[in-house]
Amino acid sequence: MRSFNLADLFEVVADACPGRTALVAAGPPGAPAARLTYAGLDARANRVAHHLRGQGVGPGDHVGILARNRAEWLEAMIGCFKLRAAPVNVNHRYVAGELTHLLGDARCVALVAERSFLDAVERDRLPGLRHVLAIDGDYEDALAAASPERDFGPRSSDDPYILYTGGTTGLPKGVLWRCEDIFVAAMGGGNFGGTPVADPAELAACAGRDPLCAQVHAPLMHGGGQWITWITLTTGGTVVLWTGQHFDARGALELAARERSQILMLVGNGMAAPVAAELATGAHRDLAVFAFGSGGAPLSAAVRDRLTAAVPGAYVSDNLGGSETGAMGTAEGDGRFRLGPEFAVLDGDLGPVGPGEEGVVARTGHIPSAYWGDPEKTAATFVTGPDGRRWALQGDHARVVGDGTVVLLGRGSLVVNTGGEKVFAEEVETVLRAHPAVADAIVVGTPDDRLGHRVTAVVQRDDGPDAPAADAERLAAHCRETLAGYKVPRTFHFVGAVQRTPVGKPDYAWARSVAEPAARS
Repeated sequence: MRSFNLADLFEVVADACPGRTALVAAGPPGAPAARLTYAGLDARANRVAHHLRGQGVGPGDHVGILARNRAEWLEAMIGCFKLRAAPVNVNHRYVAGELTHLLGDARCVALVAERSFLDAVERDRLPGLRHVLAIDGDYEDALAAASPERDFGPRSSDDPYILYTGGTTGLPKGVLWRCEDIFVAAMGGGNFGGTPVADPAELAACAGRDPLCAQVHAPLMHGGGQWITWITLTTGGTVVLWTGQHFDARGALELAARERSQILMLVGNGMAAPVAAELATGAHRDLAVFAFGSGGAPLSAAVRDRLTAAVPGAYVSDNLGGSETGAMGTAEGDGRFRLGPEFAVLDGDLGPVGPGEEGVVARTGHIPSAYWGDPEKTAATFVTGPDGRRWALQGDHARVVGDGTVVLLGRGSLVVNTGGEKVFAEEVETVLRAHPAVADAIVVGTPDDRLGHRVTAVVQRDDGPDAPAADAERLAAHCRETLAGYKVPRTFHFVGAVQRTPVGKPDYAWARSVAEPAARS
């Protein structure tokens, strides 16, 4: 039996339907596009794998991928799995210091990157980074010189999948999974919504089904973009990958019309609201779309209603998930979510809570192995209950409803989810407090119709005689020097004194009481 290594799973499908279109990578009309069959994508991934192997990359190694959505992202990812190496998602919005931390923390031995991002990669501070392959540089020459054949050894279901996400300190951390576990927990297990396949060979049955065409707008550098892509590929579907540098609702719908996309995968209101507005113009009648999905940020009820009004009978799936738990469940309206069968809401003793009670959302069964290189964080997040079951604690607090659904109450780790990007308050606060005009600062998320939440700073100015002036523009510019743009506060509130709790911690409840009324006005 073949393993559940993701390359093995892809190869089963590629052999079953080699001539079927696997990937269309395209953006707005007129933008360059790539179109690959399953056989073509397999061959190019083989070439990537042979090239990397020639540079000394092997089982267990980590390879960074630093690029926007494009065909090469997926080619490199599959190529890594063919070698039993782990591709590492690198946020292309990171600045130099953030890139250095992530690539060093992940111990990446190689990097596949767009040439335009390489100036920010400080190789002199990354002694373990032995090889860089530049997309739009030497990438095509490297592939042309490499073999398209499969001559790789056996793989294992235990081979690594790693997904970098933020941590409670604000620094990104790698969540380490077994390939089999992430396939079942987040990638549909070859039978989305049903019982996962027991044998990879079962995936070959896709050859006898009409393929579904899913249009993916989420970035592949995030888990949600990767997961829907693999759900589609391991069931023999066609991935239409949006490659525009910015999301454009009109361009996305024109692409959907050209490719006959049936499912549009979006990221919260930030994408869904403009799509609904564009659909409402009546200018996009030649569509095959019958479903909308959202992951990475929740949809508001109003936006869901606008989507179904624009496409009567359309199915709208608002999906909940996390790097430490995979796909968690779907929204059922009124703020309620129905969790999957491997989930529970646990109390402080890791026992299930009853209806009306509150606890922490946890998953058992197919869960990650660890945080890469962080045993302390691993011990706190992946815990063993009194019955011997191992649980992953995502950090979401929830209240159980009597009908089996839950109402999410928020993250205990102070995450601001803004347009699908996760921003950790402590990281932004540290940067703000480093400004000589700032005495103290607290960062919270406030409601935003487009982004879900916006990063908002409550700031106490330094009133010393030598303190420089501080206003929103100056502080935002200061933050941009060391933080990716999406982490920079969009709104600043200046107060006489920042309040802290009796033990000296930032009083986030107070900060929200200051910031949220202004956000609603």
